[in-house]
Amino acid sequence: MGRPETPADHGTGSSGAARPATTAPPDATPVTVSAGPGEAQRHPHGARPVTVASSLGPLAALRADPDESASVGGPPAVALLLPGYSGSKEDFAPLIDPIAAAGIGVLALDLPGQYESPGPATEHEYRPASLGPVIAGVVAEESEAGRRVLLLGHSYGGLVARAAVLVGAPVRGLTLMDSGPGELPMGRRRTDLDVLEPVLRRRGVDAVIALRDAGGHWSSTHPHVVELLRERLRRSALPGLLGMGDALRSEDDRTAELVAAVRSRRVPCLVVCGTDDDAWPVSMQRTMADRLEAEFAAVPHAAHAPNVENPAALLDVLVPTWRTWLRDDILG
Repeated sequence: MGRPETPADHGTGSSGAARPATTAPPDATPVTVSAGPGEAQRHPHGARPVTVASSLGPLAALRADPDESASVGGPPAVALLLPGYSGSKEDFAPLIDPIAAAGIGVLALDLPGQYESPGPATEHEYRPASLGPVIAGVVAEESEAGRRVLLLGHSYGGLVARAAVLVGAPVRGLTLMDSGPGELPMGRRRTDLDVLEPVLRRRGVDAVIALRDAGGHWSSTHPHVVELLRERLRRSALPGLLGMGDALRSEDDRTAELVAAVRSRRVPCLVVCGTDDDAWPVSMQRTMADRLEAEFAAVPHAAHAPNVENPAALLDVLVPTWRTWLRDDILG
């Protein structure tokens, strides 16, 4: 069995082209989300804050138990959700209850050094190759506790999820959301990292927050969510922001390695992104899906974060796809 987690108070509650994402099976749980514009990270949910042990220390998390009456059968399942650069577990708030209602538990993490999770002191320890084994350990603990793990990584979290699978994480499915095959291509998001790095090094996180405030970065976000976004950035480890930022501009394309890993272990994959993703181009992510023989879906009315921009449409992809994977896993 896995090591017990600690309750904690972390705030509110074969070759071929990519196939289109599956349509919902007849028994799929209907998906409803009521988050208003700019309010997603404060969306109410029934998850409880917990602390999960890892090889780099405690990780802050939100855990929700599945509705067993909606299960497809077989051992219980849990969706392990990894946030992106400067993100946190709260980015998945609108997804938690609908996933749990579909018979799949949820464990949303702050990665080491993010928000309420402490992290190491050196920048290189935040690269995907370093964080991958940490997450693989969490996956192993969940598996040893009898749960089938569906691993999802958003943006930078996708690079970390890939690294976890490459070191043998025993996942039953892998979802890469708005995440690419390697480093960010040239564009606004990469330029932002280039500009912010010297500010972080010389003046610290508070200076970055001030720049974002002055530039209206959060102008379309609800004030009580802005408070959370400022606070989580302020509490994130500076070496983590620098190390992850560097990795986003230097990570190798490891898709060929991932293809070999998921084929040998028969791990189903899904690549999903917003139709207007401005980080990795949608065409690049679709090509990655082709190489992985993964299902591919583009979420309408969303850019780089469909989990907060159009969670209902994202759930319409995730829930039936994951339930099909779990059913197929039972059938062998």
